[in-house]
Amino acid sequence: MNFDFSALYRALPSLLVGATVTLRITSLSIALGLCIGIVAGLCRVWPNSVLRAVSGAYIEIIRGTPLLVQIFLVYFGLPALGINLDPFLAGVIAMGINSGAYVGEIVRGGIESIARGQMEAALSLGMTWRQAMYYVILPQAFVRILPPLGNEFIALLKDSSLVSTIAIAELTRTGQIIITRTFKSFEIWSGVALFYFLMTYAISRIVRFSEERLRYSE
Repeated sequence: MNFDFSALYRALPSLLVGATVTLRITSLSIALGLCIGIVAGLCRVWPNSVLRAVSGAYIEIIRGTPLLVQIFLVYFGLPALGINLDPFLAGVIAMGINSGAYVGEIVRGGIESIARGQMEAALSLGMTWRQAMYYVILPQAFVRILPPLGNEFIALLKDSSLVSTIAIAELTRTGQIIITRTFKSFEIWSGVALFYFLMTYAISRIVRFSEERLRYSE
């Protein structure tokens, strides 16, 4: 075996640019997924049966189909309807919609983990259902859903490699391009794996820190 890690050293600036693109697309997808997921999760426990049915259908369909198919559907399928998106925007939308379904289930689980008596007590004090949810249930549920949300964010960052299939030059795509020039597969993929590890480790530490701060403030 004859490894040449000087090739990895020379590729570091390009890999760093690719990692930056990965962080951009992941952070935007997380923001979109959180917005969709919070709404979907609340609709899942809302008294209105129509909203529960619609959000349930969305969650089941998205979780029951591969992310790669969803990316292809947004990027290659929407032009048939006259909607043309650039690859980056298509990737963010597809990943955000996908993440929203998982976040929705996390939010629903967190809300339902709060004892039913607390909602009944808030209603008996004269609060409306919305006030009870906002002031009593959601603050407690947020502490409980933070760890699974962190897992979802880490999974989304790793799944962002799938957008390389629509020619977005994120970390994985950048690694592939460098390998076609250098033929140093082991060295370059080792560097790509190291970048992913560093990013996921940073997210896990941020989530852990936030969780400890919230528990301390309780």
